[in-house]
Amino acid sequence: MVQDKVSQALLEALRSAQQRGMLKLEQTPVINLEAPKRPEWGDVSCTVAMSLSASERRPPFEIAQIIIDHIEQPDLLFSRVEIARPGFLNLTVKRQLWMDVLHAIEAQGASYGHSHLGQGRRVLVEYVSANPTGPLHVGHGRGAAVGQALVRLLKATGHEVVSEYYINDAGRQMKLLGVSVLARYLESCGKSVAFPEDGYHGDYIRAVAARVKAKEGEGLVSLPTVEAEQRSKDVAYRELLTLIRQDLETFGIVFDSWFSEASLLTSGTVDQVLGELKARDLLFDQDGAQWFRSSVFGDEKDRVVRKQEGDYTYLASDIAYHRDKLRRGFDLLVDVWGADHHGYIPRMQAVVQAYGYPKERLRVVLVQMVNLLRGGQKVEMSKRSGEFITLREVMDEVGVDAAKFFFLMRDSSTHLDFDLELAKQQSQENPVYYVQYVHARIASLRRVAESRDITCPFPSQADLHLLEDPDEIALIRKLSVFPVVLQASAVELEPHRMAYYLRELAGMVHPFYNKHRILPPAPDSDAGTAVSIESASSPSRPSEAVAPSLTGARLALMWAVQQVVRNGLQVLGVSAPEQM
Repeated sequence: MVQDKVSQALLEALRSAQQRGMLKLEQTPVINLEAPKRPEWGDVSCTVAMSLSASERRPPFEIAQIIIDHIEQPDLLFSRVEIARPGFLNLTVKRQLWMDVLHAIEAQGASYGHSHLGQGRRVLVEYVSANPTGPLHVGHGRGAAVGQALVRLLKATGHEVVSEYYINDAGRQMKLLGVSVLARYLESCGKSVAFPEDGYHGDYIRAVAARVKAKEGEGLVSLPTVEAEQRSKDVAYRELLTLIRQDLETFGIVFDSWFSEASLLTSGTVDQVLGELKARDLLFDQDGAQWFRSSVFGDEKDRVVRKQEGDYTYLASDIAYHRDKLRRGFDLLVDVWGADHHGYIPRMQAVVQAYGYPKERLRVVLVQMVNLLRGGQKVEMSKRSGEFITLREVMDEVGVDAAKFFFLMRDSSTHLDFDLELAKQQSQENPVYYVQYVHARIASLRRVAESRDITCPFPSQADLHLLEDPDEIALIRKLSVFPVVLQASAVELEPHRMAYYLRELAGMVHPFYNKHRILPPAPDSDAGTAVSIESASSPSRPSEAVAPSLTGARLALMWAVQQVVRNGLQVLGVSAPEQM
């Protein structure tokens, strides 16, 4: 990659200057490369000389000159090297190196941008994990999109990844589910019952109760309440878990593993794990309850794991679950949680440390709330559920691709405004349409070319040296940083970086397409001009002829753009359509 070669050349120059006593270099500096603000200043700019000025006690301009003087065989890499005050290194890279980017994209294809960074490290990504007490809502949808993108990004960077759904099928919420369904069931049997105030009120509960009645008739009416609640809960659990699975599959998500919380209790695992902690003097009794010494590991206070009444807290099951994850030999545990669980992170990191692992073995990605809008106005309530907007409703209205991209286009730790009307627009204002249209537009361009018997070469078959326009070089430069963006997205567990990149790339491609002619004019019309999604004021494509060799070079460039867009959308779990 061009940026890697430039960074390496600058680092070697610094080391050479150090060896010759020209620089002290108390520690190896970080080489940060940026695109200059003006294209005539070069391809990349570096501020390392200014960052070293204080420690070297020399003017940055002088340090920059030392670096230039110690670059080994600069003519092999650079066509121009300049210093701009106070000490910017402005570097113009040999044009052939940019052409090599297109060759690399061709050679690597669908794996362009992928790496072996993870070196086969085993990672468990647990996400969604919604209580099976109702359908998935839009908040779950954002967590699902983030989790799937993390799995794909980690796999693309050489990690061995398992995706897991933790089924919260034990505790008070499940009991309330059974009570709520039984109440609606009894109502349907003509019984007058008081609906539990803290029960589940959505219309989906009535639908589940109807299925209970279809299965049981009125047989539950005469049963003891506890047994009737249990049977209602069992039916509701199966129905709702199936619904969750179906919604996730529609969303394009299939988990490698489903792990039941109830299994930890019935198998005695929770008792066993708490016993281990007690043997390490990390559990103690106080006020009739049992406590975990989480404060020993940085938590603000100790936490209850068994209440005075004898019931386990949620933390007890979570301790057992994460202990199980660690026992399965994963090198990294990634949990995707709702942002309201932020305060839960220190206690779970304490659990990891209690079993002898560094707290960094667990990384938590927080997902903030989604505000649904319609034409800028907040959507308050779902017509179907009476409580919340379901993921299914959003998918049905805007489609899976739009839903995923919208969920991913902002940092998951920030609130997201999701405008349903915008997500359906076929315009440049709609981010997912704008990005997908790049792929479809280039596919259309190639189809038109083939219909006119114009060869569509790959980079290795085209004269890439004809790509001299600054707009062409800027596009290639953008393609060259795709591997950097993919790796950073995986390392930082931030898939929104990839969504940003794709939007920026699309923002370069569409204007390029409208400004520069790619295919020669057709005999009778400007064939090959796809309908523009730019505004009417956009400059029209020039009508002059274009040489066949330049047509081939630009078609090869467009093919490389299309491949990178497809690769980027793939790691986000979004499709790359051939036509729109």
